[in-house]
Amino acid sequence: MPVTADTDRAVLDEAWGHIPQSRETTVGLGSFTRRRIERIIAVVAGLGSLALGAQAFLAALAPGDELPGWHLPLMLVTFVPLAAMILACFIGRGVAINAGAFALLYVLALAVWPIATVGSTPDPTGQPWIWYLVNVATLAAVLAFPLPLQIAWTILAPLLFGLVRLIQCGFASDFFVPLGLDVSFALILGGVILALGWLFRSIAANVDETRARAVSSYAEAAAADAAELERVAVAALMHDSVLAALIASERAETPRERTLAVGMAREALTRLANAERDAGEGSDEPRDAVSIADDIEHDARDLGVEILVRRAISPWTPPIPGRVARAVVLATTQAVSNAVQHAGGQGLNVSVTGTADPAGVRILVRDSGGGFDVDAVPDDRLGIRASIVARVAAVGGTAEITSHTGGTTVEIEWGHPES
Repeated sequence: MPVTADTDRAVLDEAWGHIPQSRETTVGLGSFTRRRIERIIAVVAGLGSLALGAQAFLAALAPGDELPGWHLPLMLVTFVPLAAMILACFIGRGVAINAGAFALLYVLALAVWPIATVGSTPDPTGQPWIWYLVNVATLAAVLAFPLPLQIAWTILAPLLFGLVRLIQCGFASDFFVPLGLDVSFALILGGVILALGWLFRSIAANVDETRARAVSSYAEAAAADAAELERVAVAALMHDSVLAALIASERAETPRERTLAVGMAREALTRLANAERDAGEGSDEPRDAVSIADDIEHDARDLGVEILVRRAISPWTPPIPGRVARAVVLATTQAVSNAVQHAGGQGLNVSVTGTADPAGVRILVRDSGGGFDVDAVPDDRLGIRASIVARVAAVGGTAEITSHTGGTTVEIEWGHPES
C-alpha cells in the first residue's frame, strides 16, 4: 500500500492514542532535555573532578603542613567521598547524594585545617594539597544543591580557604598577595562553573516547557478532531440508518413490513449506541446473569477501576440472549466510566440482580458525587443518550438516570418478553 500523508497522520494518531496520559508520562515528556543535560553535566563534572582530584592526591602524597596524626584522616575524609562522587558521575546514579556529601565534608576538612596544621611553617609561594579541590567543591555544589546554596558554596569555599590559610600562617603579611590571587582565581572559576550550569539547565528547561506545550496543543487538537469526526459519523449514521428505518416504518402496511421496520429500527439504534466503540451486536448465544457481573468487573478493571459487583442472582434466573448481555454490560461500563470521570469514583458501587419471576436482570450503578442536570446534557454527547439509553433500548430494555446533589444512579433493566 503506498504511503500517503493521510496514512502517516493515521499512524501518528494511533500511536498517540496508545500513550498513557498519566502524571508519570507527562512529567517524562516535560523533562526530556533536562535529564540529558544533567547527564552531560555529571559526566563532564566527573572528568574535571578526576583530573583535579588526581593532582590533589599526588600533592597529598608528598610531605605536607599537617601534623602526623591529622594527615591520613584528612585524606580519607576528603578523597573517599571524592572518589564516590566521581564514580557516581560516570555511572549516573546517586550523583546528588555523593556530590552533596563531598561538598559538606570538604568544608569540614577546611574548617579543621588550622587545627591540623598548628605549629607548621607554610610556604607563601606554594599551595597545600587541599587547595586543588576548592573548585571541585563548587562543582559538587552545582551537582547537588539548589541555586541559592550553589551561590553560597561558590563564595564560601574560596573565602574559607583564604581564612584558614591566614590562620595557619598567623596572618603574616607575606601571604596576603598570594592568597588574594588564589582566592580571586577560585572565585572567578567557581562563578564560571556556576553560570554554565545555570545556563545549560535554563535552556533545557525552556526546551522541555516548549515541548510540553506543543504536545499538549497536539493532544487538544487531536481530541477536537476526534470529537468532530464522531459528530460527522453520528450525523451520517442518523441520515442513513435511522432515517431509513423511519421511512420504512412510515410506509409499512403489512405485518411483514412492520416486522422488517422494527428490525431496521433496532439495528439502527444498536449502531448508534455502538458508534463510538465500533462494537457490533456479537453472538446471541445465551448467557447467565453471573457472567454479566463478571464482565462488568473485567471491563471496569480495563478502565483502571477496581470494583466488586454486588450480586443478588437467583439460581433460577433464565439465560439472557448474548446481544442483550453485551448491550447491558457495555451500558453499565459506560455508566461506571461516567462516574469515574465526572464524580471521581466517589462512593461508586455496582449491583446486579437476577430474578426468575419476573424473568430478567436489573443493574444499578451508584455514586455519591455532586450530581448533574440530566436535562442539560448537550445533544451531541453520546455518553448517556447513545451509550446507555439507546444501547439498552435497542435490545428491548430500559435505562433510567436520576441525579441530584447527593449522587447519581443509573438503573438498567431487561426482562424476558415471555414473562
